[in-house]
Amino acid sequence: MNNEFLNFYNNLVKLTTNKSLYDGIINDEDTFSDRLSLFLFHFAFILKEFKSEKNEKILQKLYDFNFRQLELSIREIGYGDQSINKKMKDYINLFHGILSEIHFWNDMNRNKKRDCLLNFLQNFKNTDFLVDYFDNFSDDLKKNNLNSYLKSVNK
Repeated sequence: MNNEFLNFYNNLVKLTTNKSLYDGIINDEDTFSDRLSLFLFHFAFILKEFKSEKNEKILQKLYDFNFRQLELSIREIGYGDQSINKKMKDYINLFHGILSEIHFWNDMNRNKKRDCLLNFLQNFKNTDFLVDYFDNFSDDLKKNNLNSYLKSVNK
């Protein structure tokens, strides 16, 4: 396995497992789907922020690596080969839907951002917190460069 982007992937997982993101979850227990959706939101914001001709090749490699890691995670859960192909197609479509929705995040008002999140995170009640969280995450991304996320361990 190519470990070039493993640190980046692990940072995304760490961001996704932040317990405060799951405060007020409707079922009182998060699911794989909830975590995956938050993982994809983080990844979408990163791709959105660092999209440029200069970063095109490395972002494509990150995309491929992250979805390969997700596929491996699904295999670990125990899905069969046929199920995995369908699940991966669903997850890739979900990701592209998220990416499309957040494209104009910075131009959206608070209600539109909340609606955007609710389209993908139906199990979450505390969308105001999530709007603030992703606003701050987006601002943090703007203060750094892609290389800082590839090489460092995020807090």
